[in-house]
Formats: sequence, structure tokens, C-alpha cells
Amino acid sequence: MRGRLSSEFRLAAAVPRWAWRFYRRHLVVVVGLSLLPSVQRLVVVSWQDSVPRGVKVASEIGVTAVRVLLLVLIVRWAFDGVPTSWADARRFLREHPVSLVFQFGFLAVALAIFDVVLELVVGAALPESVRDGYLGVLLFVKNPTVIAFTLVWVVGVMLQLLSRADSRDEPTTPTTPTSAR
Repeated sequence: MRGRLSSEFRLAAAVPRWAWRFYRRHLVVVVGLSLLPSVQRLVVVSWQDSVPRGVKVASEIGVTAVRVLLLVLIVRWAFDGVPTSWADARRFLREHPVSLVFQFGFLAVALAIFDVVLELVVGAALPESVRDGYLGVLLFVKNPTVIAFTLVWVVGVMLQLLSRADSRDEPTTPTTPTSAR
């Protein structure tokens, strides 16, 4: 049982490792596109009383459009040339449910650190006069790092589910074309 858990943990850990390599390889585009939401968050959160409601709404629509574009690019690059099937996803779910539990655990820990601790705990501990500025800067930094990396990571989970990682029928990492590794 211990060996099985270790194997499932390694399988789950392969995805964030793949995501880190993918993120670094596409750093300019991922960070570049993520800077648009970063600037929007910094301005809207830091100077929320000075920003007209229409500008806030329009900028939120723009942020959503940029994130969708980024997600489309990540999916396109990650899945380019990779054979996928729902049969592989069903097989993976049947054979590696513990790996997915680990995946969700990793993501929950990241969420706890970067959302709960940094935003809620640290933000609440700061004086009221600097909270908006702190949150604006935090969101500025999180958009091209934590948020963008999480998008890549989630696509990596889907890639691992939908594709066979190697010919031994034992996935160990998301399969990607050599150019995306």
C-alpha cells in the first residue's frame, strides 16, 4: 500500500513539474498577457473610489477576455500533437484516483497559502489605510505568477487525464510535444 501511495504521489507531482517547465518555456507570453489583468487589478483595487463604475466593469470584461485567450493558448500549446481520448481519461480515473486526490490536495494547499493566508490573514492584519494598496500589489504579483501557473497546472491535469504518457500504459507525466517540455 505504501508503495502504491508513493507511486500515486509521484504521478500527481509530475503535473506541477511539467507545469513549471511549460510555464518557463512560454514565460514571455504567459507573463505578458497576465500583466494586463495585473495592471487592472492594481488600479481598480488600489484606487477603487477614483475609478468610475463603467471603467471597472469594462476592465473586468477585458480581464476575462485576456484570461480566456491565455487559457486557449495554453491548451493549444499543451495539446498540440498529443493524441487524447476519453477512454484514456476513464482509464486514468479508474487506475489512479488517488493521484487526483493528491492533485486536488496540492491545489488546495496553494489556494490556502496564496488566497487565504496572503489575502485574508495578512490583509486583515494590516492597518485599514494600507489594505487596498497591499491587495492591489498582491494581485499585481499574483496574476502573472500564481494565477497563470495555476492555469497551466490545471491544463496539465487535463493533459495527464486525456493522454497516455508512455507506451508502458503507466502515465508518469503529462505528454507533450518535445517543443513544449
